[in-house]
Amino acid sequence: MLKKFIALTLALTFVTPVFAEPPAIDAKSYILMEASTGTILSESNSEEPLPPASVTKIMTLLLIYDAVNSGKIKWNDMVTVSEHAASMGGSQIFLEPNEQQSVETLTKSIAIASANDAAVAMAEFIGGSEDGFVAMMNEKAKSLGMKNTTFVNACGLDAEGHKMSAKDIALMSRELITKYPDVKKYTTTWQDTITHTTKKGTTEFGLTNTNKLIKWYKDATGLKTGSTGKALYCLSGTALRDGMELIAVVMAAPDPKVRFQTDMKLLDYGFANYKLQKGKDVGEIVGETSVYKGMSDTVKGAVASPLNIVTPKENSAKIDYKVEFSNGIIAPVKKGDKIGEIIYYSNNKEIARCNVIANNDVEKAGLCKNIGRLLQMWIK
Repeated sequence: MLKKFIALTLALTFVTPVFAEPPAIDAKSYILMEASTGTILSESNSEEPLPPASVTKIMTLLLIYDAVNSGKIKWNDMVTVSEHAASMGGSQIFLEPNEQQSVETLTKSIAIASANDAAVAMAEFIGGSEDGFVAMMNEKAKSLGMKNTTFVNACGLDAEGHKMSAKDIALMSRELITKYPDVKKYTTTWQDTITHTTKKGTTEFGLTNTNKLIKWYKDATGLKTGSTGKALYCLSGTALRDGMELIAVVMAAPDPKVRFQTDMKLLDYGFANYKLQKGKDVGEIVGETSVYKGMSDTVKGAVASPLNIVTPKENSAKIDYKVEFSNGIIAPVKKGDKIGEIIYYSNNKEIARCNVIANNDVEKAGLCKNIGRLLQMWIK
């Protein structure tokens, strides 16, 4: 069936996409992404697979939060540490075989102290084995469109074939912080403690965040560091300012100081040159269109979902909104049914769109109602 469209055009002031020159970056690969939209603001060599070190644990955390969210596990579930998990080297909280810790404690230890032993203990708890969990990691990566990622372990220790790209790290970072913002209660914590209870007794163990960005950079929200002999120094840094959250990923920086300096340069560049503009509010009425064979002749359209648009701060220009309603809508219509789209344009170029839905029900008209309409048409 052919469709006609009724167009309502509105206008707001946004900015044209004129991009400022990005800063000089001393790293093999980097990317700067706005979190809510996934808009890439700057990148270099961002799709090359490289060793990610402990930045890997962003995916480990994401799967932990997925498991809690689905009801598969609970924060107060107790995890028994295996010989394999306890044997992990590198950054750790020195878990002992058969020691028990809660899901919450292990998650906190991963997010704050980058604990390899805690990461593997959680991997075994969720996946049945580390290998089983790694399969889940790779499946999740595929679902997020991470095209240049292969996970071999759950913690990021150097292993043949264990690689990610900066862009893929940004994608999984975005998924974690936008879907589970509660993770920031750990990623913004500088110091904390946990308690070990073993046959030797009870002892406290201090956690210190490996991510100095949360101490050195205003509005930092996380996220995860990583360093090994092969990976050098990596960081997925996040910060939230004026309603806009940025993700700055740096890979293979030559030393830890450069890693943080580079990340801060990227974040400064993003906040200085871009802003987040919001589209129409969810539920806002943007027009109405005809309904055939209904108790009402029209139905109002409302914006279905929020929409953010990243724009440069300079060179303001007009952005048009066009609402397109499908003609030929036949009752019954249920509230929430899609009845059109709102389309955003800049300089006559489409930049975004979202659904317009029915704001109310329209019941199907009975025989008497339809006969009455025919009589009115005949009288006219």
